[in-house]
Amino acid sequence: MSHSSSTQQRLRSFNAGKDYEIIDIVGEGAYGVVCSAVHKPTGQKVAIKKITPFDHSMFCLRTLREIKLLRFFQHENIISILDIVRPETYDSFTEVYLVQELMETDMHRVIRTQELSDDHCQYFIYQTLRALKCMHAASVLHRDLKPSNLLLNANCDLKVCDFGLARSANFDEENNAGFMTEYVATRWYRAPEIMLTFKEYTKAIDVWSVGCILAEMLSGRPLFPGRDYHHQLTLILDVLGTPTMEDFYAIKSRRVSAATVHHMLCGC
Repeated sequence: MSHSSSTQQRLRSFNAGKDYEIIDIVGEGAYGVVCSAVHKPTGQKVAIKKITPFDHSMFCLRTLREIKLLRFFQHENIISILDIVRPETYDSFTEVYLVQELMETDMHRVIRTQELSDDHCQYFIYQTLRALKCMHAASVLHRDLKPSNLLLNANCDLKVCDFGLARSANFDEENNAGFMTEYVATRWYRAPEIMLTFKEYTKAIDVWSVGCILAEMLSGRPLFPGRDYHHQLTLILDVLGTPTMEDFYAIKSRRVSAATVHHMLCGC
């Protein structure tokens, strides 16, 4: 099957209702497929995200979490939900269609295709931090900030998207009592405490991710492009230096034994 016919077949599989005319596929991944579309009654261009979460209960929870959070946040630097296409019948409810603002590209594509000026870097990181301040003020951790989750348009407006891994952070941050899954965030933008301090981390994990994104904006390449779990930690330690003994004894991950950490630190 040719790429063109495959694309047409996927477009036809979009059942977003009679009010929307599907135009083209603009993105796809593990979460599903995103198409550009036109809202027929108003002529507004939109993006429609098709999610098929019902194969696994975890995907259902992520989808519900994302919908609840995006409907809660009303911020110009956080993508908003304009509409949710309801299924015609309960039996046909096998997909979820989220109608969102249409953005032209994302930070990952921009970094790969052009060099950013200092003014661009400042403006983009400013907007990212505005969104992050809003999230953290509501005690929400995004947990998967990365260039491809920062959407952009021709006016350099930035909106944070993809809240499928976001989680409430209602815990005592000073006592570090937040117990959550380790397996969050794309590896290159993952804070070391997620990897080392089993199930315990704070809002600082999002700030780490933003720092990695800023470094990538400035240099045009990822700051910590680890090949695997151990290589990721090695790259981080090469920049940050050897942890103190206090930091060392705070490591509680079941995946990292003392021997493994010693191997990484000593390179032997």
